[in-house]
Amino acid sequence: MAIDTGLSGTAELTVTAADTAAALGSGDVPVLGTPRVLALAEAATVAALDGHLDDGRTTVGTEVRLAHTAPTPVGARVTATAHLALVEGRRLVFEVAVVQGDRRVAAGTVERVVVDRERFLSGVRREGE
Repeated sequence: MAIDTGLSGTAELTVTAADTAAALGSGDVPVLGTPRVLALAEAATVAALDGHLDDGRTTVGTEVRLAHTAPTPVGARVTATAHLALVEGRRLVFEVAVVQGDRRVAAGTVERVVVDRERFLSGVRREGE
């Protein structure tokens, strides 16, 4: 299958105590933690590619640039959107944004690379081997 720019995907989250900086160890405040913001943005990139990869193929994250600029309280709903902006061979660059209603919470880019799933997994070394 061909992967072209313009693909987009979303992922949503209602913030719980488990999603906070305090719970994730990335701070001590009870607001949406940056690691969870990043995971949500990556989930949107994966959603954008759903149904567009050849059998046996998957993508892995390789680089992230993310500015987390606004706090989000527990109970708030946030939505991440990813737009595929650049395709260079196997390299895919997404522009991502996370919003709470009409307020931007975070924005940046997520790069992923298309890999053969089995080949990638065969290269993973197990601890102790």
